[in-house]
Formats: sequence, C-alpha cells, structure tokens
Amino acid sequence: MCGIVAAVSYRNIVPVLVQGLQRLEYRGYDSCGVAVHAGGLQRARSTSRVSELAEQVAQTHLEGHTGIAHTRWATHGVPAVHNAHPHFSHGPGAQPETRAGRVALVHNGIIENHDELRAALQAQGYVFASQTDTEVIAHLIDSLYNGDLFTTVKAVVQQLHGAYAIAVFHQDEPQRVVGARLGSPLIMGVGEGGKENFLASDAMALAGVTDQIIYLEEGDVVDITLGAYKIVDRHHAPVSRAVKTVHAHSGAAELGPYQHYMQKEIFEQPRAIADTLEGVDAIVPDLFAASGSQTAEQVFAQIDSVLILACGTSYYSGCAAKYWLESMAKIPTQVEVASEYRYRDSVPNPRTLVVTISQSGETADTLAALRHAQSLGMTHTLTVCNVSTSAMVRECTLAYITRAGVEIGVASTKAFSTQLAGLFLLTLALAKQRGHLTAAQEAQHLKDMRHLPVALQAVLALEPQIISWAHDFARMENALFLGRGLHYPIALEGALKLKEISYIHAEAYPAGELKHGPLALVTSAMPVVAVAPNDALLEKLKSNLHEVRARGGVLYVLADADSHIESGEGLHVIRMPEHYGALSPILHVVPLQLLAYHTACARGTDVDKPRNLAKSVTVE
Repeated sequence: MCGIVAAVSYRNIVPVLVQGLQRLEYRGYDSCGVAVHAGGLQRARSTSRVSELAEQVAQTHLEGHTGIAHTRWATHGVPAVHNAHPHFSHGPGAQPETRAGRVALVHNGIIENHDELRAALQAQGYVFASQTDTEVIAHLIDSLYNGDLFTTVKAVVQQLHGAYAIAVFHQDEPQRVVGARLGSPLIMGVGEGGKENFLASDAMALAGVTDQIIYLEEGDVVDITLGAYKIVDRHHAPVSRAVKTVHAHSGAAELGPYQHYMQKEIFEQPRAIADTLEGVDAIVPDLFAASGSQTAEQVFAQIDSVLILACGTSYYSGCAAKYWLESMAKIPTQVEVASEYRYRDSVPNPRTLVVTISQSGETADTLAALRHAQSLGMTHTLTVCNVSTSAMVRECTLAYITRAGVEIGVASTKAFSTQLAGLFLLTLALAKQRGHLTAAQEAQHLKDMRHLPVALQAVLALEPQIISWAHDFARMENALFLGRGLHYPIALEGALKLKEISYIHAEAYPAGELKHGPLALVTSAMPVVAVAPNDALLEKLKSNLHEVRARGGVLYVLADADSHIESGEGLHVIRMPEHYGALSPILHVVPLQLLAYHTACARGTDVDKPRNLAKSVTVE
C-alpha cells in the first residue's frame, strides 16, 4: 500500500519522485502527491493515477531540489484531494492555504493517538484541512520546531503511538529531509558520488537512481542533506547502518503482449517455479539460508511442531502446507491468521518452528505476529518470502527466498505458486530430518518438482476453455467453490481470487460440509466450482457433486484425466492434462486464477488494481 519517495539533490528532483511513485503503483493507492521546496513549499495532489499527477506537475512547472512524494491507500478519511499527501502545516491560527506552508510531510502507517494529539493542537489554534491522522504529525512538528528539524522530529516521534514511516522537510531548511520509522518500512538510498540522498518505502522506487541502500531499523530517525546523512536509533544514539547493493528490477513492469499484469504473472508461473527451484539438486538443510549462528540443520533438530503465520493468499498456501507437513513429515502443524494470532491467548512451545509466509516480507500483521511469537519464547523462525532484503527475512533465523520476481497485480498468482514450492521443499527437508523420506522418495519428488514448469505450461494451454466458463460466471453474483483434503485450501484461494477482482461474492467449503448448510444456497444461479484430482477422496467428492446436481445446481469441475467425470447437462468439465499427486495444488490453482481473471475482464473491472485493496499491506 502507501508509498514514499523523498530526496535532497543538486538537480531538479521532481522527475525522480514521480518515476518513483510510478514504480510503487503496484502496491495499490487511492491518491498521490508530490511537494517540493521551491523558494517556498509547493505541491500537486491527485485522486487519479500517477500519470495524471505527472501531467499536473508538467503544466505547473513544479521543480525543486528537495522534495517528497507519496501514494496513499485510505485509512483515516475518504480518498479525496484534501486527504492526499503531502500534508502541510501552516502554523497556528491560519486557515489552510491562506499562507505558505511551513512543514511538508508524508506518512505510511497509523497513528493510534491521533485524536488526543488533534485535540491538543486545535487548542493551540491549529486548523485541520483533512480527516487524516497524518496531518497531526505535520502540525506537531510545526508546534515543536526549534530551528533544527532533526532534533524536532526526534522529539515528536516520542509522542506518536502506532506505526509510522515519515519523510518531512521545512521551509527554513531548504536542503534537508528527515525520516523516521517504527512498524512501517523505510529505506535510505545513497546517491552517486554522495551528491544526493534519498528515502523510500521500497528499494524499487529508487531503481535506476541508486543501488546503494540502507535498511533503517525499528525506531531509527535519519537526517539526509545534500552531501551527508546521519542516523540515530530509538534511544537517539548515533548508529551506523550497513550500505547494501540492491539491484531492484526496474524493467519487470513491462506488460509485453499481455492485457494486464495479472495475466502476465499467471503465465510467468512456469518460469517463476523454475527460478525458485534453481539449484535444488538434493533435499539438504542448506536450502534454507541462515541469518544467525544457528544452521537449518541445528534448528530442525530442536523442533517438534510447526506454527504457520500468514495473511490472505499466503495464509491459504500455509493451509495447504499443513496437509503436506503432517502427512509427509509427520510433524504437528498449526496455521494461524496472523492478524488474529497475537490478540488471543495461546500456549507457546519453545520447540515450535514458527514459519511466516509473505510475498513482500513487510506485511504488518505477519511481522507483528512473528514478533509476538518470539516474545513468547518461540525463537526458531523461518520465512518463505519473495524479497530477500525484507524485514521478514532479516528478523527470521532461516529463510527460503522464492524467485517469483516482481508481482504488480494486487491479486497474487505467481507468488502463491512459488510459496507452495518453497513450502513443499520445507516439508521434504523436515521429513528427511525426521526419518520419513527415503532416498527413492526424495529422488521422485525432485523429479516431479523439476517437471512442474512443463506441467504448468500444459495447464495454461487450457485458457480457451476457461474463457468459455468465464462468460457464464460474468453474469452471476455468487459462486461456491468446493475441495476436499489438500485441495480445500485451493478452493479457498480460487474463491478469494474471484471476489478480489470480479467483485462476485464467492466462498469456499470443504465439499463434505455441503449438507451442513451451504447446500441451502445451491440453485441454477449459484455456479459451483469443484477441484477434483484423482486422489483418495475422489469418490467422496463425486457424491458431493451428485448432491449439487440433485438440487438443480450447475457444476464446473476441474478433473484429472483419469477421474472418470464426464460433461453432461448442468455439469461442465475441464480435464487437467495429467495427475500430479502431492504437487497437484500448484497445478490446480492455475485454472482458478484464469477463471477469476477472465471473469473480471468480461465484467470490465480494474483487474490489476481492484477497488479498496492494496498490494503490500503495511498497516494493521
């Protein structure tokens, strides 16, 4: 979600700021804006796309050497220009816009005590132009400003409760930007030759500008000027943070021949899986990179259970992994929605391996759940993540880095399939460590995994058949997805994809639960999608399908080639190219992704940027 770009430079920095916002568009946003120091404070804001903001900037000739920019995903206050960042403080007693701004600020996160702070500032004469919690910070900085922005921000953050990443500049200090972070990501970019410095919420925003990145830590406050920078920690002690070379993939956002990024990313899955499995020639603990003194082999030897923490699509990949881990590795596994886990009483087990799953590695709820588990004494941690430099990777003992590449579409596709691949490898590693994986089984599983890219290509070739289904679904307002066992999480993911981008109400159930309630909803206007691999539960599933047909329901079945389910009246079957065994979920999810995508296209929705949603959820 919300994106930050800021800079102090020797040149007009506005094009870099706007380009940085364009690179962050994939995160999702409702409004955008840019502010610069150009003699005084000037800004442009929009509730449209960054391209419209760029037109505003060009028409008004907005230029400056110091600036901040932002894409906002609405939390406090509706999406509107007056709520868009950057926010100004004009000083007490002034109606907004009646005199030049003194402080310009952008902010990611949520300030939980904003009501209390707002009341105190209003008592001092500050007039608020927005409903945001962010404007409170700008006025608070103005009220405490002592001639030195860095020391002022250090004082201000002590009064903020919640999560924040901020970048701010002041009219009296034209070549200075100060940033701070707690609970929301913020990085610093060191410009070439030390002639300019940057702040951003994501290294991708600075792709092509600098690859020298400093990852700020919790509680850090950073001061950037034209030729220098300094950082203090949460105790205001000067610190030195490592400068890392990070090659952000600036060219990954090209659409090529595809209509939308989501379509492109669905078709990139064979390559993403191949990249994720590159170099995996044997199941060894070293597959899981260690960030501390303990190796994966040492960690695995100390655990007797697994706790998976994740949100959204990542949660469903964890639900699938539970089946693998318990059946193949014989290890008790619990899967928790990260946003709920830390708010309930649980029974900690220090011999638990805590596994977090996140595409971005910055998901606020998952990070908070991880830290909560660690605070309870569960220090054996592992993440399956797509971003090697993320907070999740830095804070976990072990990591498996998927190589899905940049995912632009808000509805996750290739990140999900690569997460499943990483979790399957974890299952095999734990099974081997616990004596439940023979050499022959290991060789066969590795052979099957190497076959995945070819198998995925065969599934993608089913797209024309899925398009015909999509035309039926586009006329509906409700849908039901069914799966059993290992494929119930895949039904959940299929329902999520459909509701995310087509706005059709969809839900998923274990097929055996039909008669316990959902069957009451089944009519000809409620299409029922069933995932039907030829596994031990197939005959049970067939019985459930008969229950649907007997009530006049219309079935859409994804069946394995040898499942003996044939098309007929009220029964539409797409036959999968082959049976994939334990790896079947990675293949069966692809038609469900395509069904959601083509249904959304038929309904004319904004596929890549569905309403109300964001890509990287960095607020609670």
